[in-house]
Parts: sequence; structure tokens; C-alpha cells
Amino acid sequence: MGAARQLLAARWQPQPKSEIVATADCLGRILAADTHSPEPVPAFRKSTVDGYALRARDTFGASQSLPAFLQVRGELQMGAAAEEALTVGEAWLIHTGGMLPDDADAVVMLEYTQRSLGDEIEVLRAVAPGENVIQAGEDVAAAALVLRRFQRLRPADIGGLLAVGISQIEVLRQPRVGILSCGDELVAPDTPLELGQVRDINAWMLGALAAEHGALPIQLGIVPDQRQAYQRMARKGHARSDILLLSAGSSVSARDYTRTVIDSLGAPGLLQHGLATKPGKPTIIAVCAGVPVLGLPGNPVSALLVARQLLPHLIAAWQGQEPPEPRRLRAKLTRRVASVSGREDWLPVRLHVDGDPPLAEPIFGKSNLIFTLVQADALLRVPLNTGGFDAGSAVDVEIL
Repeated sequence: MGAARQLLAARWQPQPKSEIVATADCLGRILAADTHSPEPVPAFRKSTVDGYALRARDTFGASQSLPAFLQVRGELQMGAAAEEALTVGEAWLIHTGGMLPDDADAVVMLEYTQRSLGDEIEVLRAVAPGENVIQAGEDVAAAALVLRRFQRLRPADIGGLLAVGISQIEVLRQPRVGILSCGDELVAPDTPLELGQVRDINAWMLGALAAEHGALPIQLGIVPDQRQAYQRMARKGHARSDILLLSAGSSVSARDYTRTVIDSLGAPGLLQHGLATKPGKPTIIAVCAGVPVLGLPGNPVSALLVARQLLPHLIAAWQGQEPPEPRRLRAKLTRRVASVSGREDWLPVRLHVDGDPPLAEPIFGKSNLIFTLVQADALLRVPLNTGGFDAGSAVDVEIL
């Protein structure tokens, strides 16, 4: 599968486009350009505690046995500036996040003060200049670089952008993954089945996989096993897509038009027909007029397992990201797993994590049974030409 990814990377140069989106709606999106702060954060000096804003030098030498006496001018309201600057021996009552008045350079915590007579307080310890104060621009200076191009936006990033007043941001447009299903027997999932019909689940599984990795799935519908109709729908889907998935029988048969249809979509066309992997051997890989195209088997398990090896890498490349690394777990195999020479095998497993090490129990079944994956916690990769694994072997499994 690694060779297939390298082949696609060598023949495809992504050309992502950008769009302006409300910052609040950008979770998980990719920045299209370096972003600088248009203003400092915070924009004013603020207190980090509840206490009294004052001139630090008025408290020098203060202690419990010899407190400094200061006159309280009043209380600073949140969101408002002091009406007057401080003078010698004065203080303002201030709350956490409040704006310091002019000439105040520190805040003494309430715990280190006590009321005296009238509006006078006793300060029971000295404070240093800048103590309990966040300076203007201490978090972010004006014009500072805050986020770099191609960064995926996290909740904290969205908060930071909004903090500096960036309510709209340029992000990469999500790659559009077109998905077209082909088969006379296929019907939409919400359609009552007649004898011989099968619900098309491939399109929706593949769409969910695309969405999971930050792409925008486009359901192109179901087309019958008729070459002209298949070609017409594939061309329409190709024009709408940044990545195109064709889910249909791709083995050699009289009714299989996938290879011909793909080659008609543009140069260079088909790159490889067939992968040394099970499930997924008949997969087709192509690049057509700048759009990667995958011809996936109609078998749901095969289609999903192949797509999860290739599609996330294509989506990541389109967005300027590093390929995703699957989550792996070291486990002990409960049963022997055999493998045919000349191919890479993927087998669903259940995990039993109570023990140390965890146990991986193979789920054996025909490759077209979707519930073998529904019941699985992870996948076991049997590398090419290894012959399999014995029971009790320590293996790495990929978490689903």
C-alpha cells in the first residue's frame, strides 16, 4: 500500500484553494496564510487578582508589624478606566481582570491588607513593581505572528484569533471528495429492498471516512451497469471533485467498465490496476486531469479498508499536512493467522485490554461481511510474504 501512495504522490500536485470563513466556524480547518495580530493582547494593563491597585514604592518596607497606610480612592468598575490617576499614598479597589489606573504599577492581594479607619487600609507586605499585573501586549504584541500557514485550528486557536478581533479568517477550502456508486443491484439505504437488491452502504461509509479527515463528501448517486451512463456520471463527478472515488466491481469482467471510464477522465489516467493486498486486490489508482481517482471494489469491507489506507493521505496532501499516523497498540495474538505469499493481508480483531499485554482476537469471516468490521476494535496487518503469525505472537494492531 505504501508503493501505491508513493505512486499517487509522484503523479499528483495538489492545487488547494482558499476561502474566507467566520472564525467561530473554523474548528479543524487549515489556515491558508500566516496570521498576525492586528492589536496587542491585552490592550491595557490588568490585574490578575482581587486587591488594591497602587504604587509599589508606597509599600516598600511594609510588614505586619509595620504596615503601610494607604487612602482608598474608590472601586474600579470592570470594563471601565479610573477617572483619575493615583497620587502618593493612594490605592483603588480592583477586581481580577480590571484595568489599572494611571501611575499604578502593582496590585496587592486582599489577603495582605486590612481595613483601618474610614477609607484607609493597612498593607501588610511590600509588593514589587509589576506584581499581580499583566502588562499591555504581554500575551501578544501588535503585529506579532500568532499562527502559521497550514496550521489546523484548535479550540484555543479560535479563542486567540477572536481575542485579537479576527472574526473572519482565510482557510483552505475543504477538499471535495466525490463518491459515485455503480451497480444494477444497488439502491439507496432508505429504500425498501426487492429480491436481489442491495443497499448502497459504500458511498456513505466512504463519505464518513472523508468527513472524519476534514474533507467535504459529495454524494454523486448510483449509476447502473451501463457504460455510457457510468461515463457520463463519472465525468460530472470529476468536474465537481478534488478527489474522486468510484465504488464498483473492478475485477476483470464483461460488465466492469471502471477502468475504461477512469481512463476517459483525463491524463495521465490509470496508474495501477491491482494491489498486492487482501481485501482490496482489484483496486484501481489513477490521476485524471489533476484529480486523484480511486476505483474501489464493490465489496464494502474491501472498499473501506483500501480507502482508509489511501484517502486520508490524499486529503492531508491537499491541505498541506503530514500524512496521519494510525493509532497502534502492541497486543498478543490469541490464534494463528495464516497469510498467502505475495500479498499483504488485513484482518479485523477484537481487543481484550484487561490483561497485560492486551489480547488480539482475530475475527474470521468472508470479506464482504460488513459486520466483521462493526464488531472489530482494530486491524491486524500481515506484511507481504511473512506467512502469517503464530498464536501468542506479539503484534501491532491499528485502532479503528
